[in-house]
Amino acid sequence: MARYTGPKTKIARKFGEAIFGDDKAFEKRNYPPGQHGNARRRGKKSEYAIQLMEKQKAKYTYGILEKQFRNMFKKATAAPGITGEVLLQLCESRLDNVVYRMGVAPTRSAARQLVSHRHMTVNGELVNVPSYNVKAGDVVAVREKSKSLETIDRSLSNSSNVYEWITWNSEKKEGTYVSIPARIQIPENINEQFIVELYSK
Repeated sequence: MARYTGPKTKIARKFGEAIFGDDKAFEKRNYPPGQHGNARRRGKKSEYAIQLMEKQKAKYTYGILEKQFRNMFKKATAAPGITGEVLLQLCESRLDNVVYRMGVAPTRSAARQLVSHRHMTVNGELVNVPSYNVKAGDVVAVREKSKSLETIDRSLSNSSNVYEWITWNSEKKEGTYVSIPARIQIPENINEQFIVELYSK
């Protein structure tokens, strides 16, 4: 399974925000990486550089590699609606992201691991593909054999986020992806229009 495995704090520092979640190392050094820190920064970024950075931020945030992300953009372009908004909705509909949003895992990479290690089901069927597209009305649950996992219990007890498009039943350890979120509901700080402009060149 292809995924980014490099240093995460360095990437977060590059974008100036903790895109991988809580990060104490980022809090201490929340300036761009590099030997000279902020001392030797170039002036104004070009339009292309800004667009590229926004695309990279979206890819790292959702844990998607270039080829897969480009395919998602093509899918978003073909779908009805605003391309940038549809692209983010496709990212939000990935199974690993839904598991993360439900609080079953503390990060998207942890959610990806839970899915690939066969701990999650969709509508009662075991699914181990992190990029699986969850549809409105689908029920995502922790597999019966995995309900006693300490990591899942710990994550659920620490989770306080509530999303309007997701419901969660703590007793059954299952949730429903009620609807596809509108752009205004998606909390990620991503300017999707820059991504559309970059791919449209």
